[in-house]
Amino acid sequence: MQKLTLLAILGISSLMCATAYGQQIDATFGFNALTSRSSSNPSSGYQPQSVGGGLTPSFSFDALITHHVGVNAEFSWRASKNLYQGTVPFRPFFYDFNAVWAPRVTRKFSPEVMAGIGVENTHFYVAPSCGTNCTNYVTTNHFMGHFGGGLRYYVLGNVFVRPEAHWYLIHNNNQFSSPYAARYGMSIGYTFGGR
Repeated sequence: MQKLTLLAILGISSLMCATAYGQQIDATFGFNALTSRSSSNPSSGYQPQSVGGGLTPSFSFDALITHHVGVNAEFSWRASKNLYQGTVPFRPFFYDFNAVWAPRVTRKFSPEVMAGIGVENTHFYVAPSCGTNCTNYVTTNHFMGHFGGGLRYYVLGNVFVRPEAHWYLIHNNNQFSSPYAARYGMSIGYTFGGR
């Protein structure tokens, strides 16, 4: 957990440094669906358990350093716990840091394409056995690649909605049915400056 905290601090610090020179800063909140290969048809060498399913909220921040190119940080998680193999509750979390390209097409429309790296962090919840001051979960972390995109539509001033899609390539994700996952959904956001 300390490594994830350090990674998040470094990512946010990089984002804040970029905003000092940035032309535009965006913040979004969204609701998504996470999909992956079915648990009844796992990839070779993977467990019959899908990481997908359920509502997946997300937050993202980006700063365009030039008019079209910038950096992005995202965090998404499964809103409710799922059952691993029908017995152990679990919840996946996804952290990613990306380069983003967002050219302006019209005053109202702006496509967005991003690629980067991140971490899939899954909590498997277990009963604590050390008393009251200990965690009640075991964590697995997997390095991942991330590709995503969306189309911003400015509905009112600097407020926009963004249909979006994200693809995760998760290294050694053998607890689940596939090394791939996808997230589809809609975000609402606000642009600070630069429009």
